[in-house]
Amino acid sequence: MSPITRRILQALLYEGIAIAVVGPALSLVFDEPQSSTFGLAVVLSTIALAWNYVFNWIFERWESRQAVRGRSLARRLAHGAGFEGGLVVILLPVMSLWLEISVAAAFVANLGLLVFFFFYAIAFTWAFDRVFGLPASAAKQDPGAVNA
Repeated sequence: MSPITRRILQALLYEGIAIAVVGPALSLVFDEPQSSTFGLAVVLSTIALAWNYVFNWIFERWESRQAVRGRSLARRLAHGAGFEGGLVVILLPVMSLWLEISVAAAFVANLGLLVFFFFYAIAFTWAFDRVFGLPASAAKQDPGAVNA
């Protein structure tokens, strides 16, 4: 699978599952109608979809320059932390405006989502790699191969 196709498929699957989980969860937590929280989940996921593509492109460029190949637990944790850290900075103002709460209150309200998505991102990426294989940037090289 080409790197672009892989990133698009990964992002679409990730966000589709996220919308299915987050929409109802937001409705319960904020005691809002599902129509409103589903809309918020779609907006958040659309933003996250774009960030997912950009972040994975950046991460894979960095990863391809590393001497050690493969995706260790430490590398997966770094990936999850980097993705979620960047996303929270982007999404806090959106949540604050949509829910008409302060940015600080949006941060507190978002903590549960941050914890969920941190572990979800790691688990999803692991499962995706198991089903579709590692990207070229993380594939282990044959020790007998000559690097060009």
